[in-house]
Amino acid sequence: MCTALSFTVDGHHYFGRNFDYERSYGEEVVISPANDPINFYQMPTLEHHYPLLGIAAVFDGTPLFFDAMNDQGLAMAGLNYPDNAYYRDSIAGKDNIASYEIIPWVLGQCSSIQEVKQLLAKVNITNHAFSAQLEPATLHWIITDRQTSVVLESDQDGIHVYDNPVSVLTNNPSFPKQLFNLNNYRALSANNPDNTFNSQVPLLDYSRGLGTHNLPGGMDSASRFVRATFTKYNTVWAKTDELSNVTELFHIMHSVEQQSGSDQVADNPAKFEYTIYTVGYNLDQRQLYYTTYTNNQINHVDLNKIDAQGDQMITYPFVEEQAINQIN
Repeated sequence: MCTALSFTVDGHHYFGRNFDYERSYGEEVVISPANDPINFYQMPTLEHHYPLLGIAAVFDGTPLFFDAMNDQGLAMAGLNYPDNAYYRDSIAGKDNIASYEIIPWVLGQCSSIQEVKQLLAKVNITNHAFSAQLEPATLHWIITDRQTSVVLESDQDGIHVYDNPVSVLTNNPSFPKQLFNLNNYRALSANNPDNTFNSQVPLLDYSRGLGTHNLPGGMDSASRFVRATFTKYNTVWAKTDELSNVTELFHIMHSVEQQSGSDQVADNPAKFEYTIYTVGYNLDQRQLYYTTYTNNQINHVDLNKIDAQGDQMITYPFVEEQAINQIN
């Protein structure tokens, strides 16, 4: 399924996502420098583009990005959108982009949400498959810069680019319905509630945290949307240095992570969806941080330490083995 969000704290801008699925595709950290050509099935090659840093599965030398940012501070992630995502045949006069191409298409050319909206005004997301073994994934996308966020959905009634005032995205239903559903939780609070039941009924304030009594805790996408939004807006930063910000980012993302065994998606053999990786991006300093399901240590990749004008893709395999700090 997946959860993604962005936030700003004390002038610092971050983007994070959980990748939740029942199988891995061999994801790794991928850097596509400015002169590493990006090829498209129908559109012209981007011989020169904004450098990209993200998580991708590489097939036949092509990175299929799950999420990424560029050196301009624009980030994007694709999240599962089953039964709703609808891709079309090519349309004359449109920018015909396959679903697996949309992240490099946007991040390679755009530096802001304003430019994203202009680019997407001409886009048609096509049903072209990368290969016979890799059919088009049913996705929608969150795109964010340092100021704002949008959601891109390709439905049967057309392409939609929605302003995203909470900068959060999960999966089904469509984004407007997810956003409206927050109205059902307007009584949630980090504070214990007053007794509004009736003044004549002496109800006890018997536990801390009663203001979150109705905060949904399920693995379903609607529950995670509410929980991620509430946690994001109620997080308190004791400090706002980079280490503290990154630590809080992972706390927020792990509040909606999925443990293997809690969400069964197939029988015979049984398969369970789980959080394969969590990634966080510093949109100001071009940094990537990640953890995996089997390794809780935060790993770090710095775009500034490579030649961003190079012409060769760079990959860093995930560090999957658990790292434990031995005290004695």
